[in-house]
Amino acid sequence: MYTQIQELLADKAEYYLGFNDPKISKEMITVPGPKYIENVFSNSDRNNRVLANLQRLYSTGRLSNTGYVSILPVDQGIEHSAGASFAKNPMYFDPENIIKLAIEGGCNGVASTYGVLGLYARKYAHRIPFIVKINHNELLTFPNKFDQVMFGTVEQAYNMGAAAVGATIYFGSDEATRQIVEVSEAFAYAHELGMATILWCYLRNPGFKTDKDYHVSTDLTGQANHLGVTIQADIIKQKLPENNGGYKALNLDNSSYGKIDNRVYTELSSDHPIDLTRYQVANCYMGKIGLINSGGASGSHDFADAAMTAVVNKRAGGMGLISGRKAFQRPMADGVKLLNLIQDVYLCDEVTVA
Repeated sequence: MYTQIQELLADKAEYYLGFNDPKISKEMITVPGPKYIENVFSNSDRNNRVLANLQRLYSTGRLSNTGYVSILPVDQGIEHSAGASFAKNPMYFDPENIIKLAIEGGCNGVASTYGVLGLYARKYAHRIPFIVKINHNELLTFPNKFDQVMFGTVEQAYNMGAAAVGATIYFGSDEATRQIVEVSEAFAYAHELGMATILWCYLRNPGFKTDKDYHVSTDLTGQANHLGVTIQADIIKQKLPENNGGYKALNLDNSSYGKIDNRVYTELSSDHPIDLTRYQVANCYMGKIGLINSGGASGSHDFADAAMTAVVNKRAGGMGLISGRKAFQRPMADGVKLLNLIQDVYLCDEVTVA
């Protein structure tokens, strides 16, 4: 397997696999492992039913009992429009095929909408952990606006037998304060009912695009992660960082946006992708709350891109990938192969935490 990973990384193999000098040392973080739930959450205020659902999530699929997770997310029918999401592969207009892909692909869980998961709850909720996405941004409103709104209730997710609920907050947006309150209250209720919580910690503000797109800067996304763990997300989903210096860029005109210490850039991170992602992990309570990175849009080099993202996440101390479009925007057999490739990176002992 290691040879295949090297081949997929091509001339960047040594760059990603040979990096072993992170700014934040491995010894400072909690590295995923078989006893992750016991080591981290047994001391928390989560009740026994939450721990049981977390354990179920970590004990399902090909990555069972490794401490790593591979999740299939398919909520793009709302977020991006069903046509844009499923035209490449119309079979996924049928919700059952989404759940089948997650099962056949050996995933730990499937994350989708109330409608998708509710329609097949009796048939599949006992076979694979359901993660019900409770809020969404929809782009049918004209003109388009970017806001996450609740599409149902936590109790609905509980009644269909979900193991967890997921939500998105657009940190940095005009509506972020309201979203923080809504999701915080929803997560508290989900924990009360015994469900785990996963937060998509995305940034959204046109001001974050200046000389480059700082929606994917590690200093800003890291802070979004830190806000996410503060409202007791059990898993954080974040985009893989591509740059740094978001706080600096937003303060070039001597404005006073946020607060930052220059040591974030000199002592806690470098420009290497594994270092940038390690800083995201650090903001998740030094890895005690698992960081999963998103797989991104589908393209012409999906297998190589998926391998790279998984290698960076794992070597940074992350807990796995949540990859959707790369998997479902292709024939099911190929989607299964892509999901299995991602999982193989986490099963490969030669790919170590830096």
